[in-house]
Amino acid sequence: MEGGASHYNPRTVEEVFRDFKGRRAGIIQALTTDVEDFFQQCDPEKENLCLYGFPNEVWEVNLPAEEVPPELPEPALGINFARDGMQEKDWLSLVAVHSDAWLLSVSFYFGSRIGFDRADRKRLFNMINEVPTVFEVVTGNEKKQTKEKPSSANQNGNRSKSNSKVRGLEGKSSKTIQAKDEEEGLEEEEEEEEEDEDEHGETLCGACGDNYASDEFWICCDMCEKWFHGKCVKITPARAEHIKHYKCPSCSNKRARP
Repeated sequence: MEGGASHYNPRTVEEVFRDFKGRRAGIIQALTTDVEDFFQQCDPEKENLCLYGFPNEVWEVNLPAEEVPPELPEPALGINFARDGMQEKDWLSLVAVHSDAWLLSVSFYFGSRIGFDRADRKRLFNMINEVPTVFEVVTGNEKKQTKEKPSSANQNGNRSKSNSKVRGLEGKSSKTIQAKDEEEGLEEEEEEEEEDEDEHGETLCGACGDNYASDEFWICCDMCEKWFHGKCVKITPARAEHIKHYKCPSCSNKRARP
């Protein structure tokens, strides 16, 4: 079977992400543009079949690997058996969900084998998380989310120091860092992701000293320009939306010099 680990061995976060994108593109091709061909190949009368995506953006319906355990994680087994037991769109959505799980498992298999540390794993996941899932593309949810996203001009503005006093997944104001649109181009997306990691990856909370995490709400002091966990300074995302100039507890307690 082509596309195995013996044929392609990514070594860096960028190479693993490129591998992910290629496999993802092949699977999306099977479930959208080539859906009629894919449907016919998944004959329920055949043995357990799997949908494979390869780094060169090619897809293939084939039997699972014979060796146990296989060199790479295996896709969902027996997708062809459910083909005639449910509506086609529901069946395609089911295959898409399992394909998303497989793509993640392959990427983090490479990451574990290569020896990615916590920062590399986080960067890999963030890069993967910026593109729509196969399920979102197949079901049309990708288009709905794209319409709800702000313009690229606003997104770039949110990255500047002066307009980025609040960050984290919980923030919903115009100051919050928004997810980038896949339509900006994958190459530009990778560069921005790396720049964002360089800028914020080593940020420490001015209160507890822990590292910045993208899944936590943070706020920056306008006086000392230090970042703080919202929970450490008792500021919620809702409250932050109404604060024009935030002062951390330390700066607030400083008395004005005569």
